[in-house]
Amino acid sequence: MKRSEEVRRILALSVEELVQEAAGQLKVFETLDEVYEFLADEMVREFQKAAQGDKIVSFIMPVGPTQPYRIMAEKINYLNLNLKNVRFFFMDEYCDDNDRLIPETHPLSFRGQIGPLLFNRIRPDLLMPREQIIFPSPENIAALPRMIEEAGGIEVCYGGIGIHGHVAFNEPEPGVRDSDPRILSINEFTRTIDATRHKGVGGNLENFPRRAITLGMKQCLGARRMLLMTRNESQEFFWANTVLRISALGEPGDDYPVTHARHHRNLLIVTDVKTATAPKFNI
Repeated sequence: MKRSEEVRRILALSVEELVQEAAGQLKVFETLDEVYEFLADEMVREFQKAAQGDKIVSFIMPVGPTQPYRIMAEKINYLNLNLKNVRFFFMDEYCDDNDRLIPETHPLSFRGQIGPLLFNRIRPDLLMPREQIIFPSPENIAALPRMIEEAGGIEVCYGGIGIHGHVAFNEPEPGVRDSDPRILSINEFTRTIDATRHKGVGGNLENFPRRAITLGMKQCLGARRMLLMTRNESQEFFWANTVLRISALGEPGDDYPVTHARHHRNLLIVTDVKTATAPKFNI
């Protein structure tokens, strides 16, 4: 079945039919606040399990969606949860046109955002050592697969889903399922949607980053568990309804990289009911 025909079929499903066909891989909440609370709870539960062990447990983390991080920090502080046994491999970061990381002072820098979003909100005595917070960079890109393997693999890959099905910056391209960390050109669909929905950018496509560094789809799919989400952030801008349904029910293919996760042994996609609802027009 062609992707366009497949999309028409899955857009014709009710939310209840969508959840049923997803066979346990999709969880739909009434509100976005419930989604964010669930994600934060799931993260904290995994960190609690790590704290009870005697080894460092590794997680792939996004910078967006950002909303669960405030909740997560509050729970960590409330529980006096020490993160010394937790290691974060962050998914990605923007690069400039010369394939250098954009500076942390850049308003779009993930490295710059994660402090105010998360680490600055957690009591310093509960934080993991700085060396257990790892962003991909041109300096470590070749070593990242080995670093993850030597760390015992990834326990959970958390992440958002982009409009064309990217996870991290694994954009549609041949062979994306087996991709390793790399620097790449950002898909124009992704650039356009991000420059449009980012309130501070105002659709500035001329200066929106064209390049990025990312963990590979191989590293994301290699996690023992995948917990992904997508959602419409506002009541006026509905962009995620279709990609959510493709993520949950689409035939695996390189045109929507997230569909390669459908055969993962432990995948859960979460969203809210407004995002799970089919668009008004099934064109």
